[in-house]
Amino acid sequence: QVHLVESGGGLVQAGGSLRLSCAASGLTFYNYAMGWFRQAPGKEREFVARTSWNGVSTYYTDSVKGRFTISKDNAKNTLYLQMNSLKPEDTAIYYCVAGLSLVDVRTRPDYWGLGTQVTVSS
Repeated sequence: QVHLVESGGGLVQAGGSLRLSCAASGLTFYNYAMGWFRQAPGKEREFVARTSWNGVSTYYTDSVKGRFTISKDNAKNTLYLQMNSLKPEDTAIYYCVAGLSLVDVRTRPDYWGLGTQVTVSS
C-alpha cells in the first residue's frame, strides 16, 4: 500500500520560510515524478510544483516561481518543498503527489498524501 506522509507545515509570518517534507513508502520512489498541490480555504485545489523522477526537471506554477524550490532525494524516498518569502496567499493545505509521468503528476496524480497545513500571517 502506498503512503505519502507530509510534514513541516505550521504557522509563519509573511516573509518567512518553511520546508515541507514528504516521506514515501510502498512504491518504487525513483520511478515516480513527484509534486505538490495546495488547497486554500474556499478555493479549488491547485498545482504548485513538480519534479521528474531523477529530480533534474522541475516546473512551478507562476505564483511561486523564484520563491519555492522542489527537490527529490531518491536515497531517502523523500520529497521536499523549500518555501521562502512566504505570503499570506500561500496559506493552504499542501499535498504531496506521485505520478508515473510528468503530465500525470500535474494533472491526474496516481497517489496523494493527506496534507499538511501552512498558515502565513500578515
